[in-house]
Amino acid sequence: MTIEHEVINHVGSEPPEFAGGYRLQRAHFEPARVPDEVLRYDEAMGDLDVGSPGKVGIMQLEFAKGEHRTELAHHYQKSPLQIMRPLYYDELRPDMPYTFLMSTGGGVLQGDRLRTDLTFGPGSSAHVTTQAHTRIYKMERNYATAIVNLVVGAGAYVEYMPDPVIPFARSRYYQHTRVELDPTATLIVSETVYAGRLARDERHHYDVFASDFEVFRPDGSLVALDKVRLVPGDGGVEGLAMLDGRDVLSMLYVFTPLVPAQELADSLHELLAELTDTTAQDDPLFGVSVLPGDVGVWVRALGNDTIAMARRTAALWSFIHERVTGLAAPAIRKT
Repeated sequence: MTIEHEVINHVGSEPPEFAGGYRLQRAHFEPARVPDEVLRYDEAMGDLDVGSPGKVGIMQLEFAKGEHRTELAHHYQKSPLQIMRPLYYDELRPDMPYTFLMSTGGGVLQGDRLRTDLTFGPGSSAHVTTQAHTRIYKMERNYATAIVNLVVGAGAYVEYMPDPVIPFARSRYYQHTRVELDPTATLIVSETVYAGRLARDERHHYDVFASDFEVFRPDGSLVALDKVRLVPGDGGVEGLAMLDGRDVLSMLYVFTPLVPAQELADSLHELLAELTDTTAQDDPLFGVSVLPGDVGVWVRALGNDTIAMARRTAALWSFIHERVTGLAAPAIRKT
């Protein structure tokens, strides 16, 4: 197997054909569409405008099944996005790499455009997460976006479990996750967002947090679609139809043909009920539903305790991992 690695740390003003080629063209790193709630903040920023050196982060990873394990077959990165080498520390799944997405910066700034493309070949298995929470900093002009594209091939088993997003006061952020999923593949995806820097008593002071999650089959047919629009200034986000006064919003999506969807939904609902202490300060709310066409399960949870929410998400992932693979999930080590 040929393993390709290409690392670009763009520090000058070289023309695109020498510094990333098509990857640094706006059509590649700009979302095809941006919600109006975010687009209304579109304005030039001066010297460090959108597309300037350091404002565009690109990550491309391709995983392929090798003779003995899944290998990273292609790797391209442009700062601020980067990875270290994949780790194989799951003793029960020595074939499965664990990869940590990282950023050379402390967080996401105004005008940042990030794009991550992850391809998982037929029969591959992989776990991808982030090294730390994603911090979205205060913005005076413009906004920031992150495009995430996942392609999951036939018979693949993939876990994409990034850490929570923290939108700081006056931040504007749009995240678009698009999945191309083979009907025979299994995919677990999580997404969590905080109300702000809770330790500073900062709650819903961001301008807008928007997220689109879309799943398609290889033929282009739609499997699932989930949209989140949190705009505190447009009527608030505290009501019953929104966050109901909670500080943490968490979603978990499971797509698999290996376990009946209703059976999995019932099991996850029971597990969440066992993990919920209605007398605790966290006072969580949650719902579990079967996705259209019985292709999988969708979980949405609200709470106030970030640690308790992280433990619930980890417990759900661990249960799903064992139910689908027949093997216990490892402890994910982060520093």
